[in-house]
Amino acid sequence: MPQKKTRTSKNQIYDTLRSEIILGHRKPGERMAVEDLKARFGTSVTPVRDALQMLNQEGLVTIKPRSGYFITQITLKELRDMLELREILEVAAVERAAVAITGDQLAALEHVHAGYTGDDDQAYTRYTDENRRFHYLLAQASGNQELAMALRGLHDRLARFMVIRKAGEKLEDIHAVLIDRLAAHDVTGARQAILDEVRSSRLAIMDRIIQKEAAYWHVGTGGEWQR
Repeated sequence: MPQKKTRTSKNQIYDTLRSEIILGHRKPGERMAVEDLKARFGTSVTPVRDALQMLNQEGLVTIKPRSGYFITQITLKELRDMLELREILEVAAVERAAVAITGDQLAALEHVHAGYTGDDDQAYTRYTDENRRFHYLLAQASGNQELAMALRGLHDRLARFMVIRKAGEKLEDIHAVLIDRLAAHDVTGARQAILDEVRSSRLAIMDRIIQKEAAYWHVGTGGEWQR
């Protein structure tokens, strides 16, 4: 029984901190003091550290030896590279999935979204998770599990930025276009649909970062920036 409580506590801490990080309530570079978190959640050190390790595996928390746990910082170059890699992986997944996708896999994609319910923090955490799940299931339909795992890991690292575009109201409609092309096994149409989604997302993210949040993210806006 005590072991079960530890697992539950670890997952609750993880869920709470992850939501705070991806919604921007915790600043990049901010230190996550284990003792403070222990007191906040009314638990022992072990589940707190376990939760922080889980966030580290998603690239949201950085562990610095002899210093502690910190919200991961990212340079503009790193963000741009991740968004470029996303396009490469998403296109590769969609082109393969358009050929190989099954009826069951299409049905799973159709049931990812629970519907738009507003623009509060809880809703946007949900939209981000639904988007990550949608693209993971899509990549699985490619038949290449390594590709699916790579894409899921990338979405974990991009979660803080995906929420910036505030696309919750549009996500289901955007993905419906892609599902339609996949159902028709239309490789060209599916490829164009994913390119439209990925590129509009990249533009929204980078414009927001450059114009409004460069200081928050501690990124420069010099010659390295190219849309």
